[in-house]
Amino acid sequence: MSTTLGIIEGFYGPVWNWQERQQLVRALAPHGYGFYLYAPKADAFLRRRWQEPHPPEMASELAEFGRFCRKHGLRFGVGLSPYKIFNRFNDAARQALAKKLELLDRIGLDELAILFDDMRADTPALVETQVEIMHWIRERTQAPLLSICPSYYSDDPVLDRAFGERPSAYLETLGRLLNHEIQVFWTGEEVCSREISPGHLKRVSERLGRKPVLWDNYPVNDGDRMSQHLHLRAFTGRPAANGAYLSGHGINPALQPALTTIPAITLAESYRQGSDYQYGQAFRQAAKEVLGREMAEQLHADLPVLQDAGLGRISEEKRQSLMRTYDAYDHPAASEILRWLVGEYQVTDEMVRTQ
Repeated sequence: MSTTLGIIEGFYGPVWNWQERQQLVRALAPHGYGFYLYAPKADAFLRRRWQEPHPPEMASELAEFGRFCRKHGLRFGVGLSPYKIFNRFNDAARQALAKKLELLDRIGLDELAILFDDMRADTPALVETQVEIMHWIRERTQAPLLSICPSYYSDDPVLDRAFGERPSAYLETLGRLLNHEIQVFWTGEEVCSREISPGHLKRVSERLGRKPVLWDNYPVNDGDRMSQHLHLRAFTGRPAANGAYLSGHGINPALQPALTTIPAITLAESYRQGSDYQYGQAFRQAAKEVLGREMAEQLHADLPVLQDAGLGRISEEKRQSLMRTYDAYDHPAASEILRWLVGEYQVTDEMVRTQ
């Protein structure tokens, strides 16, 4: 399998602890996952309060986790969202950014991703300023690999509605001006793409003048509507032939780290098996590996309720019965289902607006 798979911890909502992250890395490293990008929207020191340093304890935990990733054969990166910096890339902004880069260098990164996603972008000379920022960073960071998430990271018109009309030929201009060694993230034809095809990726590669890194928004389930559902089913609509047009494939995980390992394993299988891949079979196999046979069969039986119906459409009686069922299992994934059933993973519109 030549496509490098990775985890992009890039969701809104409640944050994971270090143990949960380590467990995910341990589970996915044997399946060929090769990078981990730490970029949770709730880490304010990477986003709204990016100009402030991480508290010392947190910085040392990040450095420790980076070492843990490398020990398991994964490259470790951080996603920095210097909030709205492209509106005023002046001396003050440069000074703050230089200081931030020094702090990140101290943590020790294999990759630095600059994320311009999910912020208002109707500003003059948007592409030129973003490229200028990237080249400025490239001269100053010690991270060997540099990536960018563009403001318009999908063809999806929802981005224009939310963040302002995209400049014409935004992607082509970005590709033309941006140093060729800088990687570019892309989510597909939609923000949460149902299908991603070789034909689409070939077109994006041509527009960018390089192969994109796929930022795959499955099995992520943040947001008011999606957090009502558990995303457990195997990957579909990601044929192995996509690999020829990608320089990497990162998945934005679900809010539930142990449950995420199930679909994550199926993606590796999809690349490994090519046209022999069967998503139902892949789910059963991965669930058995992660949960053991008995709980895997239970989860398979409950897929229509947990993934399709979701919290809003489960009767109180059914919820209680599911609570009893999963309470019987001593497994982190069972705990996640229980916490979800009592609403602990609910992501509100307010969280998305303020993180």
